[in-house]
Amino acid sequence: MTTPPPPAPPTELSPRLRRAIEVVYAIEGVVAVRLWQWPGNVALGVITAPPGSEEILRRIDVVTTALREPGETWELGLLDSEPSSV
Repeated sequence: MTTPPPPAPPTELSPRLRRAIEVVYAIEGVVAVRLWQWPGNVALGVITAPPGSEEILRRIDVVTTALREPGETWELGLLDSEPSSV
């Protein structure tokens, strides 16, 4: 008898993180959002137009503050808009 494979990790975002993506997309200049989550941590990366706007990161920090859980660490950053050539 073979052991069944482990269950796949959930692909659905929690309503709280889904809301975080929604409010970030509502910020003028945000053209793409990527979010990663692991226990006690959230990483959120954005592509902006114009590229590299630090002001947009400050606005993201403000609008996501209310969505953070106590003790949770959030990292915000800018993603390259150019595809890498490998």
